[in-house]
Amino acid sequence: MDVIHEPSSHRFVVLLPGGQGELLYSRLSPAVLDLYHAEVSPGLRGQGVAARLVEAACEYARASGSRLIPSCPYVAWWFRQHPEHAALLATD
Repeated sequence: MDVIHEPSSHRFVVLLPGGQGELLYSRLSPAVLDLYHAEVSPGLRGQGVAARLVEAACEYARASGSRLIPSCPYVAWWFRQHPEHAALLATD
């Protein structure tokens, strides 16, 4: 499942025949992203699309030296399930 990062649209997106998934973010500073909304088309739910979007955001944060704020309820839940990524969370 390929995730496309669209920095100009402030989103990570997956485009599949059954629909799309997207994770929207705001850049609060050069090194902090607020992950505020994840949404997946109904036909793709339960297939790991939202999780893959969050994983892509983590990969981006790790590569760019950024930190993440999980203000989306799903993203916050995902981080609770994956404490190994807690170092990517902004502390403040």
